[in-house]
Amino acid sequence: MRAELQAETEAERLERRAKLHELLHRLRGEPNVLLPFHQALALRPKGEHPLGLRTIEVDKVVGSVDRYEDFDHHFLPKTPHTLERWKRLRALQLSGVEFPPIEVYQVGEAYFVKDGNHRVALAKATGQKYIDAYVIALDVPVPVGAKDTLKDLILKAEYANFLEKTRLKELVPEAEDILFSTLGRYDILLDHIATRRYFKGLEEGREVPWEEAVVDWYQNLYRPTVEAIRRLGLLKNFPGRTEADLYLWVMDHRYFLARELGVDLSPEEAARSYEARFGPWWKRMGGGLKAWLRARWGK
Repeated sequence: MRAELQAETEAERLERRAKLHELLHRLRGEPNVLLPFHQALALRPKGEHPLGLRTIEVDKVVGSVDRYEDFDHHFLPKTPHTLERWKRLRALQLSGVEFPPIEVYQVGEAYFVKDGNHRVALAKATGQKYIDAYVIALDVPVPVGAKDTLKDLILKAEYANFLEKTRLKELVPEAEDILFSTLGRYDILLDHIATRRYFKGLEEGREVPWEEAVVDWYQNLYRPTVEAIRRLGLLKNFPGRTEADLYLWVMDHRYFLARELGVDLSPEEAARSYEARFGPWWKRMGGGLKAWLRARWGK
C-alpha cells in the first residue's frame, strides 16, 4: 500500500511536469514528441545485426517504434492510460520487483524502443543512468546523434537519399559530408549535377555517364566553391548556416551574374563576388559589387 501511495504521488508530479514541458515547447515553437522509428528507416539502412544484451545509456534512448505518440520529448507520459501504466510499474519497482531488459534498435548513437517504452519512461523519470537492453544495430550511411531532433532526422534522410542516388561516397571516398540547415535542398544538388552533365555532354559531343557527372560536379564545382568559402571565412557571417547552404547561395549569385550581366565567374570569383554583395557592411563599402565587376571585367 505504501508503494502504491508513493507511486500515486510521483505520478501526479510527473503529470504536472509533462504539462509544463508541453507549455514550454509550445511557447518555443518546438515539437514535443519522441522521434519515430519510421523516420530512422528513412535513413536507408544497409542492414541490421543483433548485438545481444548490452548496458546502454538511458539518455540516448530518444525514440520509439510504435509508441512515440504516447510520450513527450522527455519520455514523460502524455495520455491518462500511459500515466496509469507508469504508476503501476513504479509501484512494482518500489516493492522490489526487477524488470526484464528492454529491446531497442540502435541507429548511430541513438536508440529507439522496440519493447519497454514504459520501463524507459520510468528510468528517465527516476534519474536512472543505465538500463539493460537487447540491441539490434542498423547500418546507416549517415551519422545520427542522441541529440538529433526530428528535423535533423528528416535532413539526414534526405542526405541518405542523395547519397544513394549519386553514390558520391563510393565514387569519391574522400568526399566530405554535405549538410544543409533547411529541408529540400538535396534535390537542387541533383539538378546541379544533371545540368553539369548536360553541358559537359554538349561541350565534348558525347553521352556523359551519370557517375562521371557526379565526380566532375563534386571535384570541379562543389569542392572548389566550398574551399573558397572557407578561405574567405564566409560562414562566420551567416550564423546557423552550413557550407552547403552558402554553396547554393553562391551558385544562385553566379547564375544571376551570368544571365543578367553576361559574366561567367569561376567558383572562387563567384564566392568573392557574393561576399562583396552580401557580406558584412564593412566589406561592402567602397563600391561593392559594381566596383568589383568594373575592375574585373570592365563593365
